[in-house]
Amino acid sequence: MVLRFTEDDHARIAAAIAAAERETSGEIYAVFARASDDYRFVAATLALALSLLLGWLAAALAWLAGLALPTLAIETAQLAGALLLFFLLRSSRLVMLFVPPALARMRAARMARAQFLAHNLHRTPDRTGVLVFVSEQERYAEVIADEGIAAHVEQGEWDGIVAGLTEAARGDRLADGFEAAVGRCGALLATRFPPRAGSGNVLPDRLVEI
Repeated sequence: MVLRFTEDDHARIAAAIAAAERETSGEIYAVFARASDDYRFVAATLALALSLLLGWLAAALAWLAGLALPTLAIETAQLAGALLLFFLLRSSRLVMLFVPPALARMRAARMARAQFLAHNLHRTPDRTGVLVFVSEQERYAEVIADEGIAAHVEQGEWDGIVAGLTEAARGDRLADGFEAAVGRCGALLATRFPPRAGSGNVLPDRLVEI
């Protein structure tokens, strides 16, 4: 399933962030990634393995049939097959079938942290930045809270928000999921970090798609 966000979805999520931040000095940012890696190395490894296997099968069948295939012809066919499989796999979501789940989670988690830093969520005045992150290809969601917040909120609270995001994505309701997640983050922040004088809006209120 390929998820799409309409202009109305973006407006709703932006409004939810603005509303949540009116009740807290914290900052909330939302990012949606189509993919956290192109897994080029997985496609290359798989293409090479398949081409070697098919070349071996072709040679074995030729030997059983009493045919003599030139070595150069077999190697050329393997190379052509490897290149073809590589480009087919790179342009297809089928490659994800061969990506170990632990590797997919690791790549998505790394992307989430990169986005946290790229949008300067670690530089808010009171270290109260929160990232709500979803990566579609890996089916991964995470909420990252800066150190000013993390010490005051139980991990179970963030896990509950992630579970809601994941459930919304499964039901093709990710815009609703982001909206609800932002609201829950805002409620957690409001009880511990209420608005204070001079804590203006540091980051733009929007969903970023990458």
